[in-house]
Amino acid sequence: MPQYRIPGCGRAVPACAPGAPALTLGFVREHRYPWPEASSTGVGSYPGEAPDEAMRVIMGELPDLPHLPELPARGAGADIIGRAGAVLVDFPIEVRPSGWRVVQRPGRDMSRASSFLAYDLDALEQHAGGYRGPLKIQVAGPWTLAAAVELRSGEKLLADHGAAADLCASLAEGVRAHIADIGRRVPGGELLVQVDEPSLPAVLLGEVPTASGYGRLRAVERVTVEERLRTLFAAVADSGALPMVHCCAPAVPIDLLRRSGARALSLDAALLTRRSDEQIAVAVEEGVGIFAGVVPSTDAVLSDPADTVDPVRELWHRIGFAPELLARAVVTTPTCGLAGASPGHARAALAACRAAARVLREEPQR
Repeated sequence: MPQYRIPGCGRAVPACAPGAPALTLGFVREHRYPWPEASSTGVGSYPGEAPDEAMRVIMGELPDLPHLPELPARGAGADIIGRAGAVLVDFPIEVRPSGWRVVQRPGRDMSRASSFLAYDLDALEQHAGGYRGPLKIQVAGPWTLAAAVELRSGEKLLADHGAAADLCASLAEGVRAHIADIGRRVPGGELLVQVDEPSLPAVLLGEVPTASGYGRLRAVERVTVEERLRTLFAAVADSGALPMVHCCAPAVPIDLLRRSGARALSLDAALLTRRSDEQIAVAVEEGVGIFAGVVPSTDAVLSDPADTVDPVRELWHRIGFAPELLARAVVTTPTCGLAGASPGHARAALAACRAAARVLREEPQR
């Protein structure tokens, strides 16, 4: 099976002076998030090849905010790009030795991807058909797709602005249909649509490699990136779902994502620096939720929950928000997807996220 890598995936509001009172922002306090206080969830991918078992575990470990798992261990078509390919409308792709490539008509790779998605949705309906509450699904974003999928010439689709625009339009149309399908299967679900954009920083900085690997594709203008994302997020919102973004790379363009219409941001807490404090503060002031990745995604010794959430509590203190707002605006997650973890660690990681969320509610300050 060909191996390929998603580019970028891989990997001021001043701090309050000592003794100064924390800011209590009324409009943040009153904002209604679609998830309950002290929530936790997964990022997306999960180990194994059995959607029924994965869905059963997730419904048990994440009762307040379950998500539709992705199982890339099944092979091409179950990965982040293949899953999105099954959602695209009139934009067929197939696997080549170098990765996914645009083709004239759908083939067996798209048939396989569609079958994987259908199996996953059947498992979702079986285990969550009667569920009522917030439910998260994931799809690769337009810029991560454009940085990974090849044109017929072999160059990345990102190099052709017209093709990138067509891809974005196809994705928006496909996501509308995807939301409608899940709404029929889980009528009590309040959908959150997580747009996965691990390659977005590389697209903005001109760091996506050319087909030869010896050069870099030109950076896409921020106004174009924002415009395309705004179109997708509007399609999600118009379908009655909440648009959000996950990016596990450094230098996440938080302001750009907020302006584009993302209502929640899923970030690796370990990669957040003081330089991002102001952007996060502005986002939270506007009611944008923060999904903070605090638990290791691959097998590791899990820390005490109180230590696990220290980076989040420190961030909250630096930007000056009242501690009691922390468990409302922040959802705890693993740092990224769990596909590379053992089944035992994956389950333990979700339990650790749930414990960490309780700490944010019960001990928002050290």
